[in-house]
Amino acid sequence: MIRVLVAEDQAMVLGALAALLDMEPDLQVTGRAANGLEARRLIESDPPDVVLTDIEMPEMSGLDLAEWVRGRQPDVHVIIVTTFARPGYLRRALEAGVRGYLLKDTPAEDLARAIRNVYRGGREIAPELAAEAWAAESPLTSRERDTLRLAAEGLSSSAIAGKLHLSEGTVRNYLSEAIGKLQASNRVEAARIARQNGWL
Repeated sequence: MIRVLVAEDQAMVLGALAALLDMEPDLQVTGRAANGLEARRLIESDPPDVVLTDIEMPEMSGLDLAEWVRGRQPDVHVIIVTTFARPGYLRRALEAGVRGYLLKDTPAEDLARAIRNVYRGGREIAPELAAEAWAAESPLTSRERDTLRLAAEGLSSSAIAGKLHLSEGTVRNYLSEAIGKLQASNRVEAARIARQNGWL
């Protein structure tokens, strides 16, 4: 029996996914989480074989959850199931150790097959995403991405500096570099462009 944890912030989608998977004779949904932090707590207390997670969730994103799993629970396999067909997200997911990346319109039988394949050590990437994933590489460094992500949350330069343990001048430099690279007029527009491309 393959034990699966489902993490999804939309209750209806969470219920539907869990119900579909429970219909498979060799799959068992052992946990449901409405956000990344809840999923992390469930994984810590009762590690599943496979985590099926959305990307954009409150508290902790699916990508951050995948990075945590890679570092703390390397025997747990992560599959992203999302509506976001953004190449930047796929690249970041693969860098975070994700073994599968599928779109939410994937037929139930294909999703079940993907879980089995990933459980056996395989990889499952939606074919329509695989080809373009490497075409749109992020121009941002990890520090530029970090500062831009916090700026998008409404934090001031001084607040960002405090969170990242940097000087305020360094934060301003990172933001300025990000704005220039994305050809944006300000930090808000830069964050919007980066998010549209899946780079945040």
